[in-house]
Amino acid sequence: MVLHPTAKVREAGQDVTFCCKASGTPTPQKYHWYHNGTLLEGTAQRTSGRLVLRGLALEQAGTYHCKASSEAGAIRSAPAQLTVLAQGQQSCRAEPEPSLVELPSECPQDASGSRYYNVGRCPASPCPGGPAEPSGCGEESGRCCGVRRMELRQVPCAGSVLPVKVVAECGCGPCAQPRVLVQGRVTAADTGEPLRFGHIFLGGRKVGFTGYQGSFTIEVPPDTQRLVTRFVDGQQRLVDAIKVLPFDRRGGAVYQEVKMLRKKEPVELDGGQSNAIPLGEAGGREPVGELVLPAGAFLRPSGEVFNGTVKASVTFVDPRDMATASAASSDLSFANAEGEIVPLRTYGMFAVDFREGDSGVALQAGPVQVRMDVGQVWMPEHLQKMKLWSLNPESGLWEEEGVLRPARGGRRKREERTFLVGNLEIRERRLFNLDVPEDRRCFVKVRAYSNEKFNPYEQLEGVVISLINLEPQPGFPSNPRAWGRFDSVVTGANGACLPAFCDAQRPDAYTALVTATLGGEELEAVASSPKLNPNAVGVAQPYLGKLGYRRSDHEDAALKKTAFQINVAKPDPNNVDESNGPIYSYRSLRECEEAPVSANHLRFYRVEVDKYEYNVVPFKESDVTSWTGDYLAWWPNPQEFRACFIKVQLEGPQEYMVRSRNVGGSHPRTQGQLYGLRDSRSVRDPLLDNTSGACVEFKCGGMLFDQGLVDRTLVSIIPQGSCRRTAINGLLRDYLSRHPPLADNNHTGAFSMLAPLDPLGHNYGIYTVTDQNPRLAKEIAIGRCFAGTSDGFSREMRAGEGTAVTFSCQERPPGRESFFQRLLTAPAEA
Repeated sequence: MVLHPTAKVREAGQDVTFCCKASGTPTPQKYHWYHNGTLLEGTAQRTSGRLVLRGLALEQAGTYHCKASSEAGAIRSAPAQLTVLAQGQQSCRAEPEPSLVELPSECPQDASGSRYYNVGRCPASPCPGGPAEPSGCGEESGRCCGVRRMELRQVPCAGSVLPVKVVAECGCGPCAQPRVLVQGRVTAADTGEPLRFGHIFLGGRKVGFTGYQGSFTIEVPPDTQRLVTRFVDGQQRLVDAIKVLPFDRRGGAVYQEVKMLRKKEPVELDGGQSNAIPLGEAGGREPVGELVLPAGAFLRPSGEVFNGTVKASVTFVDPRDMATASAASSDLSFANAEGEIVPLRTYGMFAVDFREGDSGVALQAGPVQVRMDVGQVWMPEHLQKMKLWSLNPESGLWEEEGVLRPARGGRRKREERTFLVGNLEIRERRLFNLDVPEDRRCFVKVRAYSNEKFNPYEQLEGVVISLINLEPQPGFPSNPRAWGRFDSVVTGANGACLPAFCDAQRPDAYTALVTATLGGEELEAVASSPKLNPNAVGVAQPYLGKLGYRRSDHEDAALKKTAFQINVAKPDPNNVDESNGPIYSYRSLRECEEAPVSANHLRFYRVEVDKYEYNVVPFKESDVTSWTGDYLAWWPNPQEFRACFIKVQLEGPQEYMVRSRNVGGSHPRTQGQLYGLRDSRSVRDPLLDNTSGACVEFKCGGMLFDQGLVDRTLVSIIPQGSCRRTAINGLLRDYLSRHPPLADNNHTGAFSMLAPLDPLGHNYGIYTVTDQNPRLAKEIAIGRCFAGTSDGFSREMRAGEGTAVTFSCQERPPGRESFFQRLLTAPAEA
């Protein structure tokens, strides 16, 4: 499916057009349209992917999808939601929805000491199209609900007021068109060696190369539903990796680590003799099966039989080895007879590479036999459904090559194993798979939070949640026998629903290992030991006990805390305790996606080490569409985010909180007005006594949102405690003196500067990174700042490397306030 229908909003009486288009061999000629899953008779145009509905009525609202078919099969589009409004009904209310931001610690808002303030938000919901919609199938720019007007308010704090902009009115306007990106790094699964200058393909189209360190950036084409990406090693040392990469449709970048398998060393075969190559014998395991190549099976591209020496490399992805899950290709899905994309459960994949021994010219093979050991099929019902599949590199879907049936004529002489046998012709470089379609499916609800408080309004969007289906050893649920499938989903405003295999009779028939990453940073799961807390995990008893929740460090405290494992126990429809999540039956996807935050769900959270951020103009970094064009916006450009950090060295016995205060410096519209505050606690240097370092974000200098004039932000760096500035980086001091005006630096307890317009580096103690994802830009900049280099990355503080300013801090005499405290209590005087 190369064109999917898109969501539309119309008023009753208006017309609407949905479009879809499929490609294939032969070209699909029949299209059928469905409304809420029911075939629309008479209105569908059989040879065209267009559906026109005129004079809409309210009952025509719902989901629409198309199915394209030919004699080769069928494929179904993603569903599109049609919203039909009554005459005069508003799709975008003028009154904003509540949205809370956390104020600085010196600004409590009520008697209970709460620091949360309602700044309002406008839901990014679509607005009705115009009465005269274009009749073609081109993409509509669309109208969406957004901010129409903001107000500046003053919030009382201890001895001062804090400016904050709140949404005063919502209204319909042009929809934001953010860039959608996937970024990441490609490395070898065994050594971590980067794929240098590897080829990148989207479908059959080459779109670029990986960098020297294996890095890549892919811009997701509009209307993409499945981002099928193929990475190819030009030196042919690694097996092609075909990945279905998750992405955030609302814009911004999602980060992915891609692993590639190393090709197995080739063995020499005599093409004129019959040969058998074992599949999955590594690690001393019993082979899953074998590839049997009869005499004369090797063919040159011309069709001529090749009987000489053959160098044969067969690389097997063995699901009994848990480490191979991250390197397996595709998302293990195929299109069934109805065109629905449904999951497979793998018993192993293999890639073959046959070449002439002397010239190295690639060879084809066929027909060959694939023989699978019945003893390796752990679920008896799978024996009747086992098939042989090959991976289409353009669609990322597995296509059936044949059925594996019990071998005729009994077992071979002196052979104790029974085999399933299938035939195969190898005409192109594809990945092959021993799989069964699995219909015991569910969804698992997972949410990610910015901290351990699990506040509903502090959920993180853009987090990649990954789930690997495991099959445990009987009686040993924590010791998986094999993995069978994997999926990744990006969290939205209401979390994520991950597909997984499940079982109603045996709760532990399938288990799942779940992880979460944000910009390459692993999030932490809720603890399961020494005591399991249902309120923290997010699932009530007794269902939690049935799920058997265990964090990865449950039995060994030395292990990482970044994953959890559960039994995927299908909910019992007759048990009220299991009707509220976190596991939902496969037909209840919508219930899962729309479940309120009060419903059962599983949780990850970000470990924030004493860090605080405040923006005068509110913005959720996990949702690029929440950006508002304003002179006081921290990020002036929603298409590109530039993160700036300054490294501060603190000599003293403690770790200290360091604040950056950022106000307009040189722009006439913002001069003296606050952009925002950043607090960051210093981190001890393990190699230096009584020394710590802090990487503190500040607002970069540059153009404001109107792209008219630059502003050099006036940045003040103020450490907490009795701290005295003792040194300023010489290169930074020289740069600032050569680029006047100079900021007033009379107070020795602080450091001020007008932010540089140039991207200075570690030699100046300034770290600048530009990216389409604000969180990713900040993570990279912090990693470089910790390392004290312009191209490295570290999570261990090197306080003496690449520092901009140094303070010496001492213990204060009792009763004496620090400059930091005076700034909080009496800022004007300070």
